[in-house]
Amino acid sequence: MKRVVALAMLAAVLLPAHVGAQERCPDRSGYAPAREIVADLGRIVAPEGVQEEYAVEIGGIRQWVNVRGQDRDNPMVLFVHGGPASPVIPTLWQFQRPLEEYFTVVNYDQRGAGKTLVLNPQDAVADTLHVQRYVDDAIALAEHLRTRYHKRKLVLMAHSWGTVVAMHAALQRPDLFHAYVGIGQVINVRTNEQVSFDYGLRTARAKGNAEAIREMESIAPYPGDTPITRERIIIARKWPQFYGGLTAYREDSKYFYQGPRLSPDYDDAARCAINAGSVFSLGRLLDEFLQVDFTGVERFPIPVVMFMGRHDYTTPSEPTAAWLARVQAPYKRGVWFEHSAHMMPWEEPGKTLVSLLEHVRPRAIDDAPAK
Repeated sequence: MKRVVALAMLAAVLLPAHVGAQERCPDRSGYAPAREIVADLGRIVAPEGVQEEYAVEIGGIRQWVNVRGQDRDNPMVLFVHGGPASPVIPTLWQFQRPLEEYFTVVNYDQRGAGKTLVLNPQDAVADTLHVQRYVDDAIALAEHLRTRYHKRKLVLMAHSWGTVVAMHAALQRPDLFHAYVGIGQVINVRTNEQVSFDYGLRTARAKGNAEAIREMESIAPYPGDTPITRERIIIARKWPQFYGGLTAYREDSKYFYQGPRLSPDYDDAARCAINAGSVFSLGRLLDEFLQVDFTGVERFPIPVVMFMGRHDYTTPSEPTAAWLARVQAPYKRGVWFEHSAHMMPWEEPGKTLVSLLEHVRPRAIDDAPAK
């Protein structure tokens, strides 16, 4: 069996701590010619476009921001990545360029992730890794972007772990946002864990996979009343993702995990910081993450659109669909991605773009530049 990264998108590239250590960082200079081609293709050359990367102080630390778009007057999207500590910047070259024709897209490396991890002493960050601090960061960044780019409001979009941060931000500061787009939305973590586990065990039994059955039965019932430890999560996530619950129809997702090697935006130190950030962040956030529960949210203050992978068993879509059916909002829409699991923008980039144009952009195009 091909190697499975068992905690993908909960700790998106979780590996043993020594793997992510900076002193073990492998030399990827051999990829430099390919990166130059990717960078040339991705250059924003339109006179009215924007292509910027910079560090800005948010929440007492420097955080790395990437801004790209073909026209500054387009609506602006603030994207909150998954993980914890799974930055999108090193793989945005795989899917984002078409979106940049209709939106200015902002990605940032959250505290403890990617370039932001490299920019700050870890001792100064470790004790700040709490869900509300990430929420405060997203709100502060939104306010910064409004001022810098003369926007009245932004579109808030998030993936996986990032949906926890972004949902809270939208609920706490709806005045900042035109709409919220959840991709692989987290509604209730314990429910997600059970749905995912049940799918993995059910599929393993159907396929007669004795190894998978033995491993999963060793932690059953899951999650049950036993504490959800890192070790139990690893077993619980391994087999659902092996059976296409991370990327539909695939046993692994090398395009994502190895994609940063071709990124023109990341050097070797930043690439190694992806793994190091997962190790650094997960243990500090796990207890709070396991308590996440949005089922009691009955009213959502802004338009809400959920992108749901039909085969998603990393953050299963059924609880999201059920929540969306009963929530009250100024506008709500669920979009099913029939050939996706958890990685919808990568798996179905065309449908991602079309869905944003149909359901989101019309709610943001009235945003006249602030004077």
